[in-house]
Amino acid sequence: MTTTTTLGYDDLPALLQRLTGDEKHDWSSLSTLDVVWVLHDRVLEEGDRFFLSKGHGPTATYAVLAAKGILPPELLDGFGTFDSPLGHHPDRLLVPGIEISSGSLGHGLGMAVGSALAGRRVYCLVGDAELEEGSNWEAVQLAGRMELATLTVVAIDNRSSSHGWPGGLEARFALEGWDATRVDGHDHDALAGALSRRSVRPRLVVAEVEPK
Repeated sequence: MTTTTTLGYDDLPALLQRLTGDEKHDWSSLSTLDVVWVLHDRVLEEGDRFFLSKGHGPTATYAVLAAKGILPPELLDGFGTFDSPLGHHPDRLLVPGIEISSGSLGHGLGMAVGSALAGRRVYCLVGDAELEEGSNWEAVQLAGRMELATLTVVAIDNRSSSHGWPGGLEARFALEGWDATRVDGHDHDALAGALSRRSVRPRLVVAEVEPK
């Protein structure tokens, strides 16, 4: 489903104000806003897949989907209500533009590896704390060994992991055979450049934002 309405980045604050009722996850969601916007505005091509593994804060993604005409903006007003398709965790069966049902952390990266194995170009958005879930590292190891060059993981780093990442997330992924880089998570040009870059190996883009 698409709508005839397309809006710009400057319209996102007004769209976000229509999504109320889950304020405790505002920062989790807002930390992803620039990445999700750049992906949908400048990076994703026909046939690419976007997996929102960081699904416990979906409001930024809902706002971007509305701005891009994928969701009717009026749906935002019912966010989280009984009969709304827009839940606090996104449901791929109910929301156009949502490719995996998520919110229970640690599953999206494994699914992204499976999709990349099937030959799809996949962008998977995770959080730095989410990467403490052990299942992620099985996926990271497999992707590195199999050189899944169509897989890009974007990790939002708001320093919310329990114990931190000695050497940085980049070092952990590089050890497993990934190309890894860090950029300002609000710099659209830097994000677009990093996310559009191709490699013969899977890629990690760490998007650094303000501490939670």
